[in-house]
Amino acid sequence: MTASRRLLSVAALLALFLYANIETDAARRLDQGSTEPSLVGQLLVATPDLDDPNFQETVVYLVHHDQGGAMGLVINRVLGVGPLDKVLEGLGTPPDGASDVELRVHYGGPVEPARGFMLHSPDYRAEDTVVLSDLAALTVSPGILEDIAAGKGPRRSLFALGYAGWAPEQLESELAAGAWFVVEPDADLLFDEHAETKWQRAFDRRGIEL
Repeated sequence: MTASRRLLSVAALLALFLYANIETDAARRLDQGSTEPSLVGQLLVATPDLDDPNFQETVVYLVHHDQGGAMGLVINRVLGVGPLDKVLEGLGTPPDGASDVELRVHYGGPVEPARGFMLHSPDYRAEDTVVLSDLAALTVSPGILEDIAAGKGPRRSLFALGYAGWAPEQLESELAAGAWFVVEPDADLLFDEHAETKWQRAFDRRGIEL
């Protein structure tokens, strides 16, 4: 698939995100408390033992984890890049004034690949924003794209289509089997544009106290 056709496909998926009422069961549970130890706000780093092609050499930021299961967003696979202005125009909500903002669309995971999620720095808050840690928050309402185009969005952000999901105790079993290990993120690892190096950078943190 050519780059232009890939971007067109991404834009089509983005249209589904904007016109749908974006609320997955997992997203609705994000703000519910849990008495169990939680890995929310941590990074899952795939080990070489993980042979699932959906997750080989991936880094996943966990946005939900309790006894009911887990949910995360892959942060190191870019699907395409295009002008945010053009995307908004195509969806009937052109921004006020010209903007040179580029939207990088990431593969967030294999579950519900037409669902959109904006992971971002917590300086931005919308009505549905869930603050996950000192580094990151999650917003699923489409207004955040308009705010980014208008220069009123978060300082740093990552847009993903789809998510990774685990049933109860599934993630714990995969951790015990050595498919993943857990590391503490930093803002650059989460949000910088060097997706191709994120897995190695995260992998190199194994066993390091931050």
